Amino acid sequence: MKTKKLLVGATVASVLAVAGQSVLAHGGATGIVKERMDGMGVMKEAMKVLTPMMQGKVDYDADVVRDRAGDISQHAGTTMTKLFPEGSTDAPSEAKLEIWQDWESFATLAEQLRVMADGLAAASDNGLMMAGNAPADGSMMAGQGGTMMGSGMMGSGMMGGQGVGMMDFADMPADGVFTMMSQVCSACHTRFRAEK
Repeated sequence: MKTKKLLVGATVASVLAVAGQSVLAHGGATGIVKERMDGMGVMKEAMKVLTPMMQGKVDYDADVVRDRAGDISQHAGTTMTKLFPEGSTDAPSEAKLEIWQDWESFATLAEQLRVMADGLAAASDNGLMMAGNAPADGSMMAGQGGTMMGSGMMGSGMMGGQGVGMMDFADMPADGVFTMMSQVCSACHTRFRAEK
């Protein structure tokens, strides 16, 4: 009982700390800009929890992976793109004009993030490849010709949307799906988020 109270207390303190950081990080954002920054903050916090787990630095917990993947999925896809109406670049927005100049690419990355997060949730019970849970030949990650999911991550395989479904992710180790999801985040940030 005492451990449970300590855990709840630590959780509440953590949530309050994150909320306080969000207020400071958003630098007075209001309206739709604040809404999307709040959503990005939720995804950032989920990644902070998942990253050390996927690196084997903290114990792997499939329930936590599912929950944090759900947080990311909930804020990705059309939920994310709805928060980027044209012209919503008021400070402290970090959105580049390229979002609206190449909306199709931005929307595609937002949807890929949702699919990857759902895939991570589906793969959560598989554990980590580095923990020895995956076949030695790497067949879970390999597609045609031994490349990752076909013609490469950004080609007609996984990212092109041809022939990759949730079942493919459900059969993969969680850290493999997490790596692909991280690459989607990175691609979107590199192209569409202004440097601080």
